[in-house]
Amino acid sequence: MVDLLVFVTVCLLRLGVPLLILRFPLPAIVFALVLDAADQTIFQTLTDIDLTNYQSYDKALDVYYLAIAYIATFRNWRNGTAILIAAALWYYRLVGVTLFELTGWRPLLLIFPNTFEYYFIALAVIRLGWDDTRLTRRQLVGIAAGIWVFVKLPQEWWIHIAQLDVTDVVKADLLGVAVTDSWGTALSNRPLVTAAMGAVLVLLGGVAVALWRRTPPQDHRLTFDADRLASFDRRSRPIDAVRPWREGLVEKIVLIALMSIIFGRVIPDSTASVLDVLVGVSVLVSSNAAVTQRLQRRGHSWESVGRSFLGNLFVNVWLLVAFGNLLSSDDDGSSGLGLAFFLFLLSLVIALFDRYRPTREPLTWEPGPPLGAVTTRP
Repeated sequence: MVDLLVFVTVCLLRLGVPLLILRFPLPAIVFALVLDAADQTIFQTLTDIDLTNYQSYDKALDVYYLAIAYIATFRNWRNGTAILIAAALWYYRLVGVTLFELTGWRPLLLIFPNTFEYYFIALAVIRLGWDDTRLTRRQLVGIAAGIWVFVKLPQEWWIHIAQLDVTDVVKADLLGVAVTDSWGTALSNRPLVTAAMGAVLVLLGGVAVALWRRTPPQDHRLTFDADRLASFDRRSRPIDAVRPWREGLVEKIVLIALMSIIFGRVIPDSTASVLDVLVGVSVLVSSNAAVTQRLQRRGHSWESVGRSFLGNLFVNVWLLVAFGNLLSSDDDGSSGLGLAFFLFLLSLVIALFDRYRPTREPLTWEPGPPLGAVTTRP
């Protein structure tokens, strides 16, 4: 009973927390990132659950929360260049993960690093107190390039090429104890190393304070709530209006197709080829968009994301039955569960994409003064 409770709680958090990224970008994505890193440790420590098949679901959930972060960029950000860079970084990584799933060649994860995630976090930190339209194209490219070269490439090499674990390295190599020993035992084993590690943390904290004191004056009060930035202009076109069903269709097909190839690994014994997935997704997404708009024109409008999700889920299940199993697999319970999970996540992403993508264009604001001026806080 305890095992089931822990498993359900973690899974619900991994499904629910990413939705908070839309309104509370910074705390929600940091929580999602930490939860992604800690979930298997939680299962191994608190339960006796067999995690053999969880790896596949874990990958799908990673892509799911990053997809919602991508959607949050055009829901909340005002800088068109920042959104375009985020899109480029997101799709670049998504292509890399897709190729890795198809080939199993680990260096692809180094060639296609997940720069998007930390770029999103960096912009979320800036938007806590400043208007993102003040960031120039050069600054935005510099932020992305700096994260790519100095953060993500070393991290991807460490994780996917060297396949090292931070906890193991710190305990075994730096502190000279067994990996299974407690942190109390590890830290007391080599007090000089522990003191040096503490000094480094203090130094990093001092650097952070010094950098903070040299930031420009804030544009607004510090807030983690994207919706509280009420002074930010919205697009002239209301997002509830009935729009041409072809709007954003190509991008949506590309997004859902790449995600579907990755999610297809969730379904045990799936026999669908890449071509099957591409054709199936194109038919499914196009038909979904056409049916959804027809229903809207007849007055069946889904005013909220929740209703849109339920409507998309219903339409997708109906279309899947009508066109046959687009992701064919052996007919067993695990395949059915995987397909249901697959449809749930994709229907949710489609609903959020349809709801918020229209806020990305056309852009209607004038950029503010650049954030390049360096000042010293009193």
